[in-house]
Amino acid sequence: MRIGVPRESVPGERRVALVPETVGRLAKQNNEVVIERGAGVEASFPDSAYEQAGARIVDDAYDAELVVKVQRPSADEVGKLRKGSVLIGFLQPLQDPRYAATLAERGVVALSMDAIPRITRAQPMDALSSQATVAGYKAVILAAERLPKFLPMLTTAAGTIAPAKAFVIGAGVAGLQAIATARRLGAVVEAFDTRPVVKEQVQSLGAKFLEVDLGESGEGAGGYAKELSEEAHRKEVELLAKAVRENDIVITTAASPGRRAPVLITKDMVPTMRPGSVIVDLAAETGGNCELTEPGRVIERDGVTIIGTTNLPSTMPYHASQMYSRNIASLLALFLKDGRLAFDWNDDVIKGTVITNDGRVVHEGTRKLLAPAGPS
Repeated sequence: MRIGVPRESVPGERRVALVPETVGRLAKQNNEVVIERGAGVEASFPDSAYEQAGARIVDDAYDAELVVKVQRPSADEVGKLRKGSVLIGFLQPLQDPRYAATLAERGVVALSMDAIPRITRAQPMDALSSQATVAGYKAVILAAERLPKFLPMLTTAAGTIAPAKAFVIGAGVAGLQAIATARRLGAVVEAFDTRPVVKEQVQSLGAKFLEVDLGESGEGAGGYAKELSEEAHRKEVELLAKAVRENDIVITTAASPGRRAPVLITKDMVPTMRPGSVIVDLAAETGGNCELTEPGRVIERDGVTIIGTTNLPSTMPYHASQMYSRNIASLLALFLKDGRLAFDWNDDVIKGTVITNDGRVVHEGTRKLLAPAGPS
């Protein structure tokens, strides 16, 4: 099996889909691995490291039976894919179902890393979680850089310095990592989530879990938070408004695949925050949890810094690539046997992850989005 790893073409994307560690294992399993020249350089993996692992450096890695990427290929790159080839990457079929249809028309078997089912057996393949870990960590680092205060309590000759206070909205993978990182740096941390089931996890990291009776649970399918009723959302916003006023750092992580991020910090809340406070909006790519967030930009409003930087995992490309590569390796182990494709179409992970096959869009959620609307 020839496995191709192209260089990422999306501006600002510094990750690479496979690192030398994974390439070495694949090369020993009757696979030929070809790496586009310079594909791993920005993630600190030089071409020489791939060659030492058994890969071949080429000018075009799309001429392969199996192509592995981080971001989805551009329209021109899709045109390079062989008919019948396998494509793996963050293809975002729920955000852009027409793109999935294009892959089907090309005759590509496409697997999307953002469609990995949230089941126990699939955890080693869960690239959304691995990259969210990176984002949660980096969010705190960015906040600490912008905050004009120490995070930990300090006892100095000039007296005692009080610790900074941080508030994390959403206790999924990114939120929990943000909590853990802020605690390690010495901040006093509070967190909120509409899913009461995460309370114990938050407390185990040394943070205070803020509670309010919403009258319903925010637990949705696949472990994601679901959209709340209007009354429950009103109660949520009241709690958030108070917490936002009282904290120096606010990190928001509320997002669900295929949907716009909910607005949790309104433009009226921002002026109530302490001067010098920092908001890091990890949902910026899908519209933002803060009403004032500008995706891809860092702005200041009413003395508050609002960080809308997108694709945070790409700012830590070495470890983000390493984790993603391991996710890919775990997925490949399901259907790549001794250099040959062996899909088990009854496997729940395969069924959930494959977006297109045999010239058709087969992913249920994507098919529904492509279906013509019925009469109103």
